[in-house]
Amino acid sequence: MHKHTNQLINETSPYLLQHAHNPVNWYPWGEDALKKAREENKLILVSVGYSACHWCHVMEHESFEDEEVASLMNEHFVCVKVDREERPDIDQIYMNAVQLMTGGGGWPLNCFCLPDQRPFYGGTYFKKNDWKQLLNDLNAFYHNKPDEAEEYARRLHEGINQSDLVSFVNEKKEYTNESLKAIVDPWIRYFDFTDGGHNRAPKFPLPNNFLFLLRYAHLMKDQASNVITRITLDKMAYGGIYDQLGGGFARYSVDSVWLVPHFEKMLYDNAQLVSLYAEAYQYSHSEIYKKVVEETLEFVKRELTSPEGGFYSALDADSEGVEGKFYCWTKDELQGLLGDDEELFSIYYNVTEQGNWEETNILHRKQDDDVLAEALGITVEKLLEIIERCKAKLMKVRAARIRPGLDDKILTSWNAMMLKGYVDAYRVFNNAEYLHAAIENAHFILGNLKASNGSLKRNYKNGKATINGFLDDYAFTIDAFIELYQATFDEQWLNEAKLLVDYCNDHFADTDSGMYFYTADIDEQLIARKMEVMDTVIPASNSVMARALLKLGTYFQNEEYLQKSKQMLANVSEQIKKYASAYSNWALLKLENVFPFYEVAITGKGAVSRLVELDQYYIPNKLVMGGEIGSLPLLEGKINEKSKVYVCVSRTCLMPVSQVVEAVQQMKHDFPIV
Repeated sequence: MHKHTNQLINETSPYLLQHAHNPVNWYPWGEDALKKAREENKLILVSVGYSACHWCHVMEHESFEDEEVASLMNEHFVCVKVDREERPDIDQIYMNAVQLMTGGGGWPLNCFCLPDQRPFYGGTYFKKNDWKQLLNDLNAFYHNKPDEAEEYARRLHEGINQSDLVSFVNEKKEYTNESLKAIVDPWIRYFDFTDGGHNRAPKFPLPNNFLFLLRYAHLMKDQASNVITRITLDKMAYGGIYDQLGGGFARYSVDSVWLVPHFEKMLYDNAQLVSLYAEAYQYSHSEIYKKVVEETLEFVKRELTSPEGGFYSALDADSEGVEGKFYCWTKDELQGLLGDDEELFSIYYNVTEQGNWEETNILHRKQDDDVLAEALGITVEKLLEIIERCKAKLMKVRAARIRPGLDDKILTSWNAMMLKGYVDAYRVFNNAEYLHAAIENAHFILGNLKASNGSLKRNYKNGKATINGFLDDYAFTIDAFIELYQATFDEQWLNEAKLLVDYCNDHFADTDSGMYFYTADIDEQLIARKMEVMDTVIPASNSVMARALLKLGTYFQNEEYLQKSKQMLANVSEQIKKYASAYSNWALLKLENVFPFYEVAITGKGAVSRLVELDQYYIPNKLVMGGEIGSLPLLEGKINEKSKVYVCVSRTCLMPVSQVVEAVQQMKHDFPIV
């Protein structure tokens, strides 16, 4: 049925399988391709992307499906396709190379390497004619000027090895409110106080940025960070970046007003945004935040959850080869489907005859329900009754459309983020279904992605887990298990987290810097062993580890963990205020050092129901523990039949109280209170 079939046909990655019938003789990353390059003295093309990437599809259609282009590639290069989500270790190295060469990066990523894997030239998307010219030029350059190619590769390799070096800071750091202000005061000027987010386009949600600012606003009583966080969350919830019918967020907005998304939906974005909006609801009690959480989790359940309780990775931006077609509507369509309700629906979601994008309409909101209801002369209840009726009709119609492609691989780190999102939503909204989904996913991770030697696998598909885990797989799983303990008081999850930390200390730790490498010492050695330090759309694995070490060190009174966390923060402390957006999870760790955790022990009968009561209060700097049984050091001597709540800081406890509200009052005062 297919004219061409290449070496990708036996892979499980949906992205690699998308290219399995290209005329390009693609190889997956591995010894077969690398050996071929060495033996035939050919340049290696490392082409990296992911299944939901729009411009990856464009370049495939224009160039990789073209037989003339493929002939050039096959004759002169060993062509290797990499799914960046399965092999972020490879992506890191070659993205770093392209950023050093060009000052920018992105996907598709195309990097040309010597037969020994060292890169010497690269870029992102290339038009077909430019790509053909480049292929010819680079082949000629390599064979006519091999010494120059070698020199380029040598210098670039040095740059890659030096680019993320972290030095051991041999200095005791003390953090204060002023340390935090030094981060936020210069940063706040870069935000858009009209439409939210950073003052630029495109706009990414960057959930961790706003989680830090939310907690900073609360703990530092800072109005500016409160305002920008609330504006951003409101505007995103009302914008086209949010799927107004089906819930869930697209990866980013191409404009500055959150209207036109890049329509791909990623699990990691939605996981983090569920956590953020749940916490923002706890902070503000804004009903729109609650609705966002409920609808997004409904989307995840409906479209991204596997029968085994794992979570799939992404939905494509395109359907029927057209970006966004699945999500957009013309006014004529709506008139035919909604009848008399169409006019109000179109007012609510700003639908027009001419459309707001590509002659169709991206549904979005501009006004709060009460404001619009008053302008229309109807009650809010009547308005919402009509809107919900329309949404139900359109969801049925949309379900019959050709769907965007699903990337159905299951990634450990992204699953752990979603697990945590479910836990956070459960703790705020007390919906038992959310906790059930979290526990089911935790057992899925242990049952399918944890090996007998204590290590984690990266990926799972068709009953198989084939790639060894990277540091982010461990870090986010550790973090999720800590949060699951805080929701259940089941010490299994803390103990599992501790086992994973100890595995990381054995196989990922760098004794020189005090940080962690991204790859384990038992894994394939690439041309560089990188560290992930800067927080991007996903927090860096090192910052997640450092925060987890602080929590576990507190729970287990483990000084080694606590000191390691302090050292990691000291190593990057000066960088945070220089580029806060890219160090926001480190900034959260600094916040947790300035405002130490309230260690709250809830013991005796009904401990979990009292925990539910406590979670109705916004106290972001607390660690909870307890139950009717418990072996943690902080619970020693506190477990008995009587229900008690103990509030402690740095292992110093106040007098126990019997009511949650009394404990909350204790946490509103400075220590010590006797």
